[in-house]
Amino acid sequence: MADSQKATDTQKATAVAPAINTANGMYWRPIKKLDWYIIKKFLSTFFFAIMILAIISCVIDYSEKVDNLVSKKAPLITVLNYYKDFVPHITALLFPLFIFIATIFFTSKIAYKSEIIAILAAGISFQRFLRPYIIGSTFLCIVSLIANHWIIPIANKERIAFEDKYINDDNFKYVNDNLHMGISKNTYIYLQNYSFSNSTGNHFTEETINGTLLKEKIMADYVTYDSVKKIWHLHNVVIRTNDSNKESIRNLPELDKKYPVTPGDLNRTDAIKEALTTQELNQYIATEQMHGRENLNSYFIEKHRRSAQPFAAFVLTIIGACIASRKIRGGSGLHLALGIVISAVYIMFMQISTTFATKSSLDPLIAVWIPNVVFAIFAYLLYLRQVK
Repeated sequence: MADSQKATDTQKATAVAPAINTANGMYWRPIKKLDWYIIKKFLSTFFFAIMILAIISCVIDYSEKVDNLVSKKAPLITVLNYYKDFVPHITALLFPLFIFIATIFFTSKIAYKSEIIAILAAGISFQRFLRPYIIGSTFLCIVSLIANHWIIPIANKERIAFEDKYINDDNFKYVNDNLHMGISKNTYIYLQNYSFSNSTGNHFTEETINGTLLKEKIMADYVTYDSVKKIWHLHNVVIRTNDSNKESIRNLPELDKKYPVTPGDLNRTDAIKEALTTQELNQYIATEQMHGRENLNSYFIEKHRRSAQPFAAFVLTIIGACIASRKIRGGSGLHLALGIVISAVYIMFMQISTTFATKSSLDPLIAVWIPNVVFAIFAYLLYLRQVK
């Protein structure tokens, strides 16, 4: 009786309302009770799932970092600010998948209560039934798009700064990377290593090359950076010049040089790309290309991922609605199990394609969008099957 009453209420909610004729003759159908009903369930399930994820992630992360936080005496307000920035970071990583799981969960529940059968029996087409899913997922995709390009990078910048200060070991601030960098068309510099704690680098070399001729080579035992004057101090310097006819060598105890490079440009950890807005990321890529850095595919992947991820959430929403809208034996449990399997396949597909882009010659744009295109085709096939 309870299911029958719910089905009757659902049929009343789906009564077709007349379209509104606008001034230019176009027809616009208002969002009806059915739309609001599904959108409310969609968004409430999604935000509840995200809230649970955020709480669990914060607890696990704190348990891993508590020793460092206590030993380095991190202030409570600073720790709270860190987790304020940590929540957007962890949420963004699993955003499409939690939309997918939320879609399957609440759709399976209303299917199990025969509400979807009542909706379709009232003369509502499956295409019309998907309308609130499209509205809800579009809203979440727009939010994700804005957050990925601007909000989350700003939060990551503060999160990474906190981890550098209170979590990472002091050795993390010491780069031993044999850094090679182009600072102009014909000038290149080399550092064996650089310590960010005291702004000092060892075994510095600057080479000026004209065609195939090494015109000048400056070598220093170590260099220090003056952040006030924005210059580099070279110590125990050897300057070798060559004009193709004569070669000369000079020794200097010290030499001040101004290079278009700061210590921040030497920090090439992968965490940097997460802390840059898209505009800053584009500028960083252009600078690194000018410096002669060869493999920047991981940065291009991060750039394209910020736009591809929201679209993935939209596609997975359609897949989830098509799968979970059928009332089957096994109920929500079977739907959720199927959803987890599809999520795992998507993650594996994305990991494989991005690995090919990072380690091989696959274009990063293609690598990021291949999983979305494949799953979009899958979503369309599921939709055609449901319509039939």
